[in-house]
Amino acid sequence: MRKILVVGAGQSGLQLALGLQQHGYEVTLMSNRTADEIRSGRVMSTQCMFHTALQHERDLGLNFWESQAPNIDGVGVSVAGPDGSRPVDWVGKLDGYAQSVDQRLKMAGWMETFSQRGGQLVIHGAAVSDLDYFARSYDLVLVSAGKGELVSMFGRDADRSPYDAPQRALAVAYVHGLGPRPEHPEFDAVRCNLVPGVGELFIMPTLTLSGRADILFWEGVPGGPLDVFNGVRDPGEHLAITLDLMKRFLPWEHDRATQVELTDANGTLAGRYAPTVRNPVGRLPSGGAVLGVADVVVANDPITGQGSNSAAKCAAAYLASIVEHGDRPFDEAWMRSTFDRYWETARHVTKWTNAMLAPPPEHVLNLIGAAGQFPPIADRFVNAFDNPADLENFFYDPARNEAYIAEVAGAAQASGA
Repeated sequence: MRKILVVGAGQSGLQLALGLQQHGYEVTLMSNRTADEIRSGRVMSTQCMFHTALQHERDLGLNFWESQAPNIDGVGVSVAGPDGSRPVDWVGKLDGYAQSVDQRLKMAGWMETFSQRGGQLVIHGAAVSDLDYFARSYDLVLVSAGKGELVSMFGRDADRSPYDAPQRALAVAYVHGLGPRPEHPEFDAVRCNLVPGVGELFIMPTLTLSGRADILFWEGVPGGPLDVFNGVRDPGEHLAITLDLMKRFLPWEHDRATQVELTDANGTLAGRYAPTVRNPVGRLPSGGAVLGVADVVVANDPITGQGSNSAAKCAAAYLASIVEHGDRPFDEAWMRSTFDRYWETARHVTKWTNAMLAPPPEHVLNLIGAAGQFPPIADRFVNAFDNPADLENFFYDPARNEAYIAEVAGAAQASGA
């Protein structure tokens, strides 16, 4: 029986460990926190997962909360005018619903499941020296802990990392009591509110420890009016600042947030990081090689909501590569080809995310505007959250963009719509 060590108990690490376990591998999972510590800790992300990523969980029978989490049936885009108006405001329908499950709930539950199924769980904050020692006992070491010393083993890929500094200041609040959008009270949608030159507010329904809730997520341009959460430690103050900014820049969203309260004292999070692609193979002091997983090697800004989706897709790709490899050694060449398999999807995410962090070119503004006129454009755009590869066909290139809008407009005119 082949022995595999997975370091890090997030979406990718746990999904991969549970998948390997199902395929008969002897898996050790290393986490710096227990399930109870995760469950009682601070929120970790916004984790809106779209159809493909959810299907990877279903394929492994890990969709424990699917019947409880609210179904997200669409994604809406609003653009704020300087006078508090909404010159752009539309919603597109997803082909398959999305869901968000608080990672405190999911990761704690998955970790307990891993142990119950006979997996070896080691609660230990791993350093490079620890891995150097442990690696000799395993056929493969996978590093999915995206922060701390271990990441330093994986060098930055400058060609794939155009930014060397954070492009957004991030601030998250989990709340109860948010009212529905009056325009579409009949279904749940992620709401993407764009404030040109200032940042973005994303609002999405989620399932948390105390049931149904909503996430208020500001992404602020560094140094701008939204970059005010650094050093805020009091959760109540964090929420008050969040709401004040909504009132100032997005009054239509503030109008439905007058009765909100935090889900719990750990329901806020703030921080920033530079989007980075890294070399997938890390070298240990003794010369051994380890393979980086998910955001260890591809860390994108959350502006396109791809973090947990990419983690699930990475875990699925790596699992398939490991199983297909049979009893052959997991050498560096295999590690690089395994990462390349994941990069086939991840490269589209990185390209899109980096594009969205920059001021939008005119043809993208035209596309966002046209989506408000033509529902097929809105629907196609929002389904790119599930499949970012489709953006190559209509988003980046001005000529393709113009041709696509003209095609949809012509079809609408011909049908009399």
